[in-house]
Amino acid sequence: MKLTYRVEEGVRLGALLWEFGPGWRMISSAMLGGGIGVREWVLNAQVVAGYERMDPVDHLRSLGPGGDGVGMMTAASVDRYVRASDGGVEAFATVGLRVPTWAAAPEGFQDPELAPMRVGTVNIVTVVPVAMTDAALVNAVMTVTEAKSQALIEAGFAGTGTASDAVCVAVPVEGPEELFGGPRSEWGARAARAVHAAVRRGAEAWRPRDSG
Repeated sequence: MKLTYRVEEGVRLGALLWEFGPGWRMISSAMLGGGIGVREWVLNAQVVAGYERMDPVDHLRSLGPGGDGVGMMTAASVDRYVRASDGGVEAFATVGLRVPTWAAAPEGFQDPELAPMRVGTVNIVTVVPVAMTDAALVNAVMTVTEAKSQALIEAGFAGTGTASDAVCVAVPVEGPEELFGGPRSEWGARAARAVHAAVRRGAEAWRPRDSG
């Protein structure tokens, strides 16, 4: 993982880049490279608060190393990322919680943090060292999300996340495929514990002065 900086709109912004190279498959909710497919890198790019560009996918692509990758955005300070591991699973989280929200909000609820383009505030990258079926990958995303919500609630935040969180789970292409990714499966449990630890520490360290 590399941490770099750039200046946009007069603001110094960080970006985290994981260069996996060939042989990795990912599932993600990100705007760039989302869905399930073979990917070679993941980018978690900090953007200005109130991001209003209308070309976020092209913007992310311009910040990446080229080729097929996953690109996420956040208004949180990415240099304050938190890393945790459990049994070979690694989790990285950037946590910003200015306006946590419950997933099941009333109809018509307007989250004050949503800019015209969705700017993620709790972004999670999870690396699992075993291949998984498509169904197990979907299950793993559920597990990561549940562990994130558990950590936020335990840290005292009234919400399951923010309105624009993003997640990415990366697994090798080769090898026997795991059939399960739930929180009581071998690798799902490890992912849950790693994500929970990273998000919990990030949430406890967060302060209102943060941008995201």
